[in-house]
Amino acid sequence: MENTFVHRQSSHCESGVVANMLSNQGRISMSEPMAFGLASALTFAYLPFVKINGLPLIAYRMPPKSIIKGVAKKLKMTVHSQKFSSQEKGMEALDNELKLGRCVGLQTSVYWLPYFPEDMRFHFNAHNLVVYGKNDQGDYLISDPVFEEVVTCPADDLKRARFAKGALAPKGLMYVLEDNQEQVDFNELIYKSIRKTAKMMYGLPIPGISFFGIQGIHYLAKQILKLEHKPMKYTRLYLGNIVRMQEEIGTGGAGFRFMYASFLDEASVLTGDERLYELSKLTTEIGDKWREFAMQAVLFCKKRQDISLHTIAETLQECAKMEKQLQTRLLSLSVLK
Repeated sequence: MENTFVHRQSSHCESGVVANMLSNQGRISMSEPMAFGLASALTFAYLPFVKINGLPLIAYRMPPKSIIKGVAKKLKMTVHSQKFSSQEKGMEALDNELKLGRCVGLQTSVYWLPYFPEDMRFHFNAHNLVVYGKNDQGDYLISDPVFEEVVTCPADDLKRARFAKGALAPKGLMYVLEDNQEQVDFNELIYKSIRKTAKMMYGLPIPGISFFGIQGIHYLAKQILKLEHKPMKYTRLYLGNIVRMQEEIGTGGAGFRFMYASFLDEASVLTGDERLYELSKLTTEIGDKWREFAMQAVLFCKKRQDISLHTIAETLQECAKMEKQLQTRLLSLSVLK
């Protein structure tokens, strides 16, 4: 495995890991955007009851493990995943899989991975990577999708990263893909995945639950307006947290919209459906609007321009309206198929 593993740098860790694992197993070669789209991973969630560094968690994709599970289900493959109460058993299980010549996906903490630059390390416990072997010194050979080249990691550091404490603690999670050699119709899978994504985009159909999807984006805009009554220090921390979640953790909000646009573009070629290409352009525009929102938040925090919280909230409301337009058109598209 050490000599044959082909590494591809990706935009996001989990979708990149899935695409790399599939492509290195040989039967199905898949791009990262296709993995993301088939998993119906695009969404939004504002979770005030889950804290990261004391501030609300904001997610722009489905939860950890949903991409690997979603792609495997679509391709009729089996995911064998394990968590461990013992660090020693977790490392032993990893070594056993490597001896069988398998590449292994891991959930880790960015903070404890020494090959990350120091200014990029923070306590985020949902970073995925692939281990594909060990070298003569006992260091693990790693395909980390956010890096241009493969890297190595000492055993003690990898153990610490796998068993970090805190929110989204990985508990040594590892997973391998078993290919059941079943044939699938990619055209059918594409439209099924689009339909599922569209249904999730609005949010949960439960009265009083407005933290998810387009409803969640509107809710966050209202929370930003309430910052007018908070101390400026807290306001900057709150807005900075949103921007960090959007632009620095994984691919982030705008990045996931651009990735879904790439999925729609690729899907239009595979299916010959020009409507998918038109929707890819709209999705790119949505990503641009999210980037505009993040830039306004940064400029507000740094007092670089005369930008108000109302302006920032209005831009976020525009993001919600554009995502509603996309959702409506995706639903209409899937009904026709």
